[in-house]
Amino acid sequence: MDYVIDLIRQLTGEALAPTTAAFAIAAIGLNIHFGFTGLINMGQAAFLLLGAYGFAISLTSGLPLGLAVLIGMACGLVFALILGVPTLKLRGDYLAIVTICAAEIIRMVGRSSILTDVTGGSNGITGSSYRDPFTALSPLPDGQTTVLWFTYDNNGVNGWWIRIVAWALVALLCVIVFLLSRSPWGRVLKGIREDEDAVRSLGKNVFSYKMQALVFGGVIGSLAGIIYVLPSSVQPDALGRSTTFFIWTALLLGGAATVFGPVLGAILFFVVRLLIRTLAGDFIPASIMSNQQADQFSYVLVGVALMCLIIFRPQGILGNKKELSFSV
Repeated sequence: MDYVIDLIRQLTGEALAPTTAAFAIAAIGLNIHFGFTGLINMGQAAFLLLGAYGFAISLTSGLPLGLAVLIGMACGLVFALILGVPTLKLRGDYLAIVTICAAEIIRMVGRSSILTDVTGGSNGITGSSYRDPFTALSPLPDGQTTVLWFTYDNNGVNGWWIRIVAWALVALLCVIVFLLSRSPWGRVLKGIREDEDAVRSLGKNVFSYKMQALVFGGVIGSLAGIIYVLPSSVQPDALGRSTTFFIWTALLLGGAATVFGPVLGAILFFVVRLLIRTLAGDFIPASIMSNQQADQFSYVLVGVALMCLIIFRPQGILGNKKELSFSV
């Protein structure tokens, strides 16, 4: 019984982690691209990395926190414009190939030794060099606080302050997406997703709406990058292709074109991975499967689960099959 209680505490702690919130925010941004507009963006990690770099470099250069956040968001905005102008007329697989290549270009430029003085090269930027202004903004007193079975430092690297900010931002973005999805702008995006030629015949500028969706989702992705690196550091290789695939997994798991689906998907993704890794590590002998192999095994099972979900429930857990399915 003690083992089950301890496992539940670990799983709920993972569900509330800042990294989980960052992936939820990134999935919300990708939901604007794919769920509502139908853009197959396979380079969402690039927006996270640019937001992280813009934020961290600004703070290490002595700029105030608010301006650093705006610069991080502006990096995502500029990248979306540069990426969107030549690519948004592409459809389907072609757009996916271009976006994943663009994301790899950003990662390789970030880790380039030529930019070591700016980006830190392959070593990245340590969190201690830019985290203090955010911690200083906390209204919480120093020390630890226990809520239910969660005990964290109030203002530590992985404490309550970053959790409060991260999940408050998730809640705010969910409200914004809820309102926008029911606005005329949101209905045009859904129309583009279903049949952009029909929307174009009604006199709407499809390219303009696609660009707005790419920019909006990209800026949200940049915010996710800022949250992601606050409790850790900026590492270009940590925000590569696999990050984009994890974000897609979270989105498809929870349900595209829904408001809360990306959040639920991100929570389930991390919780299920931890559950599989913990059970495998505790009950499978090390001679059969090491801890590293157990971690890899968790990705395998999550991938199999996602395949089954797409086959048997393509709209995701919270999605509406009448509105969106992968066969469309």
